Amino acid sequence: MFETALLILYVNDPAASARFYRNLLREEPVEQSPTFAMFRLSNWLRLGLWSRHTVEPPAQATGGGAELAILAEDVEAVHADCSARGVPIAQPPADLDFGRSFVANDPDGHRIRVYRPNAR
Repeated sequence: MFETALLILYVNDPAASARFYRNLLREEPVEQSPTFAMFRLSNWLRLGLWSRHTVEPPAQATGGGAELAILAEDVEAVHADCSARGVPIAQPPADLDFGRSFVANDPDGHRIRVYRPNAR
């Protein structure tokens, strides 16, 4: 049995991406070097930001091909906070089939979906 422990995004500038995620998550990275930064997202999941210029084998993917989804009780409050802090918003809050959500972009165009699922 496997357990997902690390999600890696390939970025152009790990230091700039670390600043963005530090601001977004309001957390310090648990690890940082010139080519990599890592944030704790939960007790078991980490977010890695790896320089696309040093990863081996070379990465083909670019931003926008996947989403980092973050569960939030108050989507509107998180959207207002992100907007006030200058986080680029790709989609304002909207009701979708699965619930309420908005989408932001990081400096490399990776999509960050903040959502609250519909009550079941």
